Amino acid sequence: MDIQEYIESGILEEYALGVLGEVERAEVERIAREHPVVDQELKEIVSGLDAYAEAHAVTPPAALRERVLAAWEQSIRPGQAPANPAAPAETPVVALPRMVASSAPEPAAAATAASEAVVRQMPVPGSGRRWMIAASVALLVLSGLGNYLLYNRLKETEANLQVAQTEQSRYAATQKAALNERDQQLAVLRNEAFQPVDLKGTPKAPEALARVYYNARTKAVYVDVRNLPALPEGKQYQLWALDNGKPVDAGMLADATASGDSIQQMKNIASAQAFAMTVEDIGGVESPTMSTLTVIGNI
Repeated sequence: MDIQEYIESGILEEYALGVLGEVERAEVERIAREHPVVDQELKEIVSGLDAYAEAHAVTPPAALRERVLAAWEQSIRPGQAPANPAAPAETPVVALPRMVASSAPEPAAAATAASEAVVRQMPVPGSGRRWMIAASVALLVLSGLGNYLLYNRLKETEANLQVAQTEQSRYAATQKAALNERDQQLAVLRNEAFQPVDLKGTPKAPEALARVYYNARTKAVYVDVRNLPALPEGKQYQLWALDNGKPVDAGMLADATASGDSIQQMKNIASAQAFAMTVEDIGGVESPTMSTLTVIGNI
């Protein structure tokens, strides 16, 4: 489990606000017991909500104490006016029953009833108001969490779109390069200035076949493999031009060329009467290994 991701999921805030079911609350408590960092984060969230509620609690009016004391004195001294007659006229005052000797309640009971009546008019600074504040905080937290998740999803969608566009551009560039290469190869095949030279297999590889296109004017050389044996590990085909019997390096064949997937432009050759291929170490050699001669053909 990714603890940081769990903490940032918002479930700890929902636990602190009391909006989780019993099963979910038990799961949060289990994870908090197993992971001290989760337990510490949960305690900080609960402490923060309590501090917020404390900071926004409503302080009772200063005259409330005198009103309660006046009601108490009225209840224990029947027939006398309250000790604080200067209370504002618009402030609701509990109407006490007229005391008569035959039906007067016990002083303690009357005082309790009067006190309860006054207390009912007090603002409730306790759990009810705290839960109202907590609910407001919960809505704010959930709204922020929703915006955060929506923002992350939007960023993820934008990132995926950018990746898709990059891949599409890369694919388009690859296709364009392939088409350009094919067009170039087709131009070579159709250009009468290029003389085709068939290279046929030697007794070592009788089924081998390749073709060289040589332009004596521009000195350009292209090779087109029809069929060549698979190479051993660490080996590569090398093309040679034979000029008056002397071998001249014409370049190394790429794997795609050797497998017949493409036509490859080789090194320019000033003069040649024949072409041949040998199997050499990767990177090539200065002089051909005649024992690995695979194909050869005269112009």
